[in-house]
Amino acid sequence: MQKGIACCYLPTAFWLSGEIPLALSPLDWLLGLFSLDIGIDLGTANTLVNVRNKGIVINEPSWVAIDKKTRKPLAIGAEAKELAGRTPANIIAVRPIRDGVISEFEITQAMLEYFIGKAHEQSIVPIPRPRVVCGVPSGVTEVEKRAVYDAIMAAGAREAYLIEEPMAAAIGAGLPVAEARGTMLVDIGGGTTEVAVLSMGGIVVSRSLRVAGDEMDSDLVAYARNKYNLLIGERMAERVKIAIGSAYPLREEKTMTLRGRNLVTGLPEAVEVSSIEVREALSTSVQTIVDVLKETLDETPPEIIADLMETGICMAGGGSQLQGLSQRLSDELKVRVWVAEDPMTCVARGAGRILEDLEHLKRFLVGLQRGSTSH
Repeated sequence: MQKGIACCYLPTAFWLSGEIPLALSPLDWLLGLFSLDIGIDLGTANTLVNVRNKGIVINEPSWVAIDKKTRKPLAIGAEAKELAGRTPANIIAVRPIRDGVISEFEITQAMLEYFIGKAHEQSIVPIPRPRVVCGVPSGVTEVEKRAVYDAIMAAGAREAYLIEEPMAAAIGAGLPVAEARGTMLVDIGGGTTEVAVLSMGGIVVSRSLRVAGDEMDSDLVAYARNKYNLLIGERMAERVKIAIGSAYPLREEKTMTLRGRNLVTGLPEAVEVSSIEVREALSTSVQTIVDVLKETLDETPPEIIADLMETGICMAGGGSQLQGLSQRLSDELKVRVWVAEDPMTCVARGAGRILEDLEHLKRFLVGLQRGSTSH
C-alpha cells in the first residue's frame, strides 16, 4: 500500500485503541483540537447532524443539485430539494443516498463536506477536522460500510466510526441497551426500516427492510395513476402522506386535493382523495413492515419476549409518525408499541452520545472487517 493513503484505510479497530493514529499529521491533530465531535444520521430522505453539547444543529433533506456536465454541486440540502422536478435541462437534483447506502460517492462526499462545514460555522477553526460517528443500516455489506467510512474521511474528518442505526436509535431514544433486559426498536426511515432486538449492548436479532417512507410515496404515486389516471410527483405524494396518511382508521377521516397531470388528456387536473383511500394505497407497505416485525419476534428468545411484554416496542424514524401506525402494530403484535420522543432525531442523538464517552461506549460501534489482507 502507498504510504500517502494509509490514513484513510486504517481499520476501525486501530481507531478504537484510544491512541492518536500515527498517520494523523500534526496539522490535523492541531485543527482537531478546535473541531467538534459530531454524530451523523446519513439518511435517504434527511441528513441530521448532532454536535456534542449542542444537540441537533442540522436537519436537512439529503438532496444535491448538480450541473449535468461538470457534476459539480450547485445547491445542497433544503435548497436542492426545492429544485427537484423544477430544474432546467442542464441541472439535475439527485439523492446520493438510496436505501440507506451511498449510490453516488463524490456527491455524498460533497454533501458531507458541506454539512460538516455548516456545523462548524460558529467555531474559529478554518478547516474542520472533527471526530465523526455515523449510522449505517444493520444489513449493509462490508463494501457499503467502507464507502460510508471513506466518504466521511474524504469530507474532512480526522477520525470516523460507524454504528448500526438501530443501536444508535436505541441509545438516542434512551433505551437501556447495556442491560441484560431485552428491548426492541423499529426505525422507519426514508429508504429502510430497521428492526432490532437488543440485549447486553448487542443486537440479538435484526432485520433490514428496504420498504419505508419512500416506498409509501411510490405507493401513492401508483395509486393515483391506476385509479385516477393522474400523474403526481413524489413531493406531492409525500405531502399527502404526512397530512392525511394513516395505518389505522382515524376518528375523523380527512380529505386532500391531489394535483398533477391527467394521463389521458395530458392537461393539469386536481382530484380530491380521502384518508381512507390513502390508507388503502399505503396498506401493502404497512403490511410488509408488520410481517417483518412478526418474523423478528418469531426468532426472538422467549426470555426476551417476556421482557418485551413489559417494556413494549419502541418506534423511531420519520416513518414512525404515520398516524395510527403504533395502534396498528399493537393490535397485530399483541405488544404495546410506543413512539420515542422526537423520533426523527434518535439516530443522530445516539451517534453523538457515543462521542461523549467514547472509552466506555466504543463497544457499540461496528468495525469495517476488511478481511485478512495485510499490506
